[in-house]
Amino acid sequence: MKKRALVICPGRGTYNAAELGYLKAHHMARKGVIATVDAVRTSMGQMTISQLDAADKYAPAVHMTGDNASALIYACAMADFAAIDREQYDIVAVTGNSMGWYLALACAGIVDLASGARLVNNMGGIMHQHGVGGQIVWSICDDNWNVQKDKLLFINNLMIEASMISEVSIYISIRLGGMIVLAANEAGLKWLMERLPKDDRFPLRLMHHAAFHSPLLNHIVPMARAENPLSDFGVGEIPAIDGRGRIWSPRAFSQEAIYDYTLGAQLTDSYDFTRAVQVAAAEFAPDTIIVLGPGTTLGAPTIQALIASGWRGLSSKADFQARQQEELMLISMGMAEQRAWALS
Repeated sequence: MKKRALVICPGRGTYNAAELGYLKAHHMARKGVIATVDAVRTSMGQMTISQLDAADKYAPAVHMTGDNASALIYACAMADFAAIDREQYDIVAVTGNSMGWYLALACAGIVDLASGARLVNNMGGIMHQHGVGGQIVWSICDDNWNVQKDKLLFINNLMIEASMISEVSIYISIRLGGMIVLAANEAGLKWLMERLPKDDRFPLRLMHHAAFHSPLLNHIVPMARAENPLSDFGVGEIPAIDGRGRIWSPRAFSQEAIYDYTLGAQLTDSYDFTRAVQVAAAEFAPDTIIVLGPGTTLGAPTIQALIASGWRGLSSKADFQARQQEELMLISMGMAEQRAWALS
């Protein structure tokens, strides 16, 4: 009997030095996906993702910029999606984090592989050229992955304080399980780094990231719509859950509605990955959650979101680890020791 699977797509920042060669290592047999993305890049006069992935050395100034990183992540994730064993897993829904929404659209069949590649590549280029501000990540959970109410209160008070400073613009960009991602202008980024309590990892300024999912990107909307046609969007084949927790069921929405969200509110409003995961898990009752590669950073936020909602009585990191040994709740395809579980 097939297992019901929820697929989660990664966002920016997931193809790093450890992922160099990901396509070459895992997907030489899936040349169709790679060739499709390469063709889009070639038509734009850009270096292909094959060349980027095959580089001798990872170069942050090349591999991390939006115009290159976005297409690399798309190719890796879509090749992973194509590799999932459909005899073993029935994919009942898809969602993603931030840029992962574009990938979810492709996985759901709302855009086809080539249209998704163009969308990701276009948006990566626009953000690279015209993005402003940046993002800072701060943890709001304890070591056992439970969200701490005092940290949530601290963030709320911090936002109120920031709203009273004229030169500072700060917004909640992404609710990411046990983390909050804040978007800000340059003055706001400096202010946040001074005000947020520090530990050995956080607050973390994300390099080569603009102020995604905030009004600071209002100017991006007309550019995005000019480069990405409505005709690329279709009716879908698999339910997709967006950054507000809305379910887009196949043939139950208009092209105009999903286009307006994807190239509108998805760019300028807060992205609630936590809610997307919680809604997907509650509404589609997956047996297993499959997180596509590249990277291994999205597994923890996914489980943290489920702990916060008490899904299947899940209560902590230790509880998850114990259950994972018994019933394989989550497969991270970016982890070499786990990806084989998703394959035939």
